[in-house]
Amino acid sequence: MPSKRLPVVKVNIPNIRIVGAGLAGSEAAWQCARRGMAVELFEMRPLRSTPAHRTSDFAELVCSNSLKSETVNTAPWLLKEELRRAGSLLIEIARECAVPAGHALAVDRIAFAEKVTEAISNEPLITVRREEVALIDRDPVTVIASGPLTSDALSQEIVRLSEVSNGSSSDTAVRHPRLYFYDSISPIVEADSIDMSRVYTAARYDKGSADYINCPMTREEYERFYEALISAESVEAREWEKLNYFEACLPIEETARRGRDTLRFGPMKPVGLRDPRNGQQPYAVVQLRKENLRADSYNLVGFQNHLKFGEQARVLRLIPGLENAQFLRYGQMHRNTYINSPSLLNVTLQMRKHPRVLFAGQICGVEGYVESIATGLMAGIHAAALSIGAEPLVPPRSSAFGSLVHYITHANAKNFQPANITFDLLPALETRIRDRQARRRRQCELALREFEGWMERAGMVAAAG
Repeated sequence: MPSKRLPVVKVNIPNIRIVGAGLAGSEAAWQCARRGMAVELFEMRPLRSTPAHRTSDFAELVCSNSLKSETVNTAPWLLKEELRRAGSLLIEIARECAVPAGHALAVDRIAFAEKVTEAISNEPLITVRREEVALIDRDPVTVIASGPLTSDALSQEIVRLSEVSNGSSSDTAVRHPRLYFYDSISPIVEADSIDMSRVYTAARYDKGSADYINCPMTREEYERFYEALISAESVEAREWEKLNYFEACLPIEETARRGRDTLRFGPMKPVGLRDPRNGQQPYAVVQLRKENLRADSYNLVGFQNHLKFGEQARVLRLIPGLENAQFLRYGQMHRNTYINSPSLLNVTLQMRKHPRVLFAGQICGVEGYVESIATGLMAGIHAAALSIGAEPLVPPRSSAFGSLVHYITHANAKNFQPANITFDLLPALETRIRDRQARRRRQCELALREFEGWMERAGMVAAAG
């Protein structure tokens, strides 16, 4: 594990509080400790769990086990490369726990969470508090990284903190209520229950190793599956719930209802997945990705859904190779909470009204594991600076870090929606390059060069080691 620190600041009591030990909170705590800051890290599990978590470990991955592409000069690669250079604990552990997944960085989620928990718990400068936080003291520097499943009590506290004066004579408070959308997690099947005679292994376009199991469909098989999917019974929503799906993570049944061939151009796209047994491209393909190093379980890529469990079993067993599938986990739906960051935060992730309170992770409006880790790392660095009276240094706009934070703090507050890191968040090049690959390569070069400069100015090189 990374162990190098900047000169230690002598403290008698914890001077930074971090709420939530998920991806963002764990990374934030580690970054503070590496800079000699004492930290109190609050985690409500196992005292109080959530509908999606299964353990009390830190940084538990509840959806996919993939941290996206490792292909050089892609946007996910750029963000991970910046994290690596900045000395991210979680990215280092992710690579230690990697499982084969073609050109993606996927992890054994159990081993990953266990290693993060061990590293954080064994750090002398971090004191772990297993308790729920319902009130935020605005005196100590505090990072709220409570995640997309923030408790109702803390959510109400965040609403209270978000009140701002509208400048009227009556000084009436204008509230920026919390936002939420619904996210769903993919089913997982036992490897031994997959009929390997009906499937084949391949990576799309033969990029990377052939680590995905591909379930090919004929047109007739696809039509039968499609009809069963769109007619399947969904879990009933409560009357007070409004299903506000995040566009990049729609339940598969919702995607299917947008058109008969929508799935064949989305999660069931067959392009680049020629069946080596007959040399033909299937009509549609369902991909399965390894869940752990033992390869005893696979998740259905892109098959997040909101169907009743019995319906899932019936419909998914229409997929070739999954006729007798044993499901270790069915797809589920859970609420994701996030704040209206453009209205509340500045580019250092500090609240405008309460500058000693910072936000990180999905609750601040980023979507994705790596994005959560990145905002956690930034919040940790900024919190450490604030705790010694220094001004936080904003990462360069041209970097993936800077572009991600620029989006969540400058987007239109009226229709703000979480974002993953993509090239369209980065600023355009001054000189236009027509070739797409050459353009992205140049953007990555500029981003990393500027990022290195930021690290030097922020005094991070010694900490990154």
